[in-house]
Amino acid sequence: MNGRSPGSRPPESVVLDTDGVLLDSAVVHAAAWKTAFDACLDRLAPDSGTQPPFDADAEYRRLVDGRSRYDGAAAFLTARGLHLPPGEPNDAPGCGTVWAVAAHKERAFVDLLRTEGVTAFADVGPALTALRTAGVPCAAVSASRHARALIRAAGLAGFLTVIVDGEDAARLGLSGKPDPALFLRAADLLDSRPQETAVAEDALAGVEAARRGGFGLVVGVDRTPLRSTAAALRERGADIVVADLTTLVRSVWGGTG
Repeated sequence: MNGRSPGSRPPESVVLDTDGVLLDSAVVHAAAWKTAFDACLDRLAPDSGTQPPFDADAEYRRLVDGRSRYDGAAAFLTARGLHLPPGEPNDAPGCGTVWAVAAHKERAFVDLLRTEGVTAFADVGPALTALRTAGVPCAAVSASRHARALIRAAGLAGFLTVIVDGEDAARLGLSGKPDPALFLRAADLLDSRPQETAVAEDALAGVEAARRGGFGLVVGVDRTPLRSTAAALRERGADIVVADLTTLVRSVWGGTG
């Protein structure tokens, strides 16, 4: 399992998505989106036969995973043929605007974090340790404004040279995935050219972003029990697909995992 040509050097640095790659938080995001979307579907389409509930697996991965809250809300509503005014970033949680739906998701996510919390996947610590031993600097990227705090709470901050999250994106005006701006920002902070950098992503929009950004190795991470997203990740541009980060380290850097 190796997307590099024979004799080529492995990437000099790695940019890793946060939710679903480093942290077991994608399920929490999906549940928060379901809370927000289903509440709005009930109000915007009261005939339950018209709009089925949000699919926290298929629709989450296809429409909102990896995107900013606003972009995710807009993508889902558009896919369902529901058109709301954009509204303003400070709109209260609700169903009247896209920003209000995004705010509802944010409130639901914070509530779930308070009750359930988020942990790192078991393979992440050993993989990041191996990369640090090999002298490969790592960055974490997320569209979430909570990412930096969650990474610290999971004990991963010490392994990461750079963190680029939703707060950085808002401050710098960086577009969300599938635009490569977040990944390019992380590579720049690592002082690494995209062509010399690997990106590890579980989201389809994230893999597409990495491909658009011209990164030297685009890695799809499929943690689903039946590897059900592997084909879609390859279709979006993944050079290789792995089940976990220790497999990635062994296959690309060899002997460090």
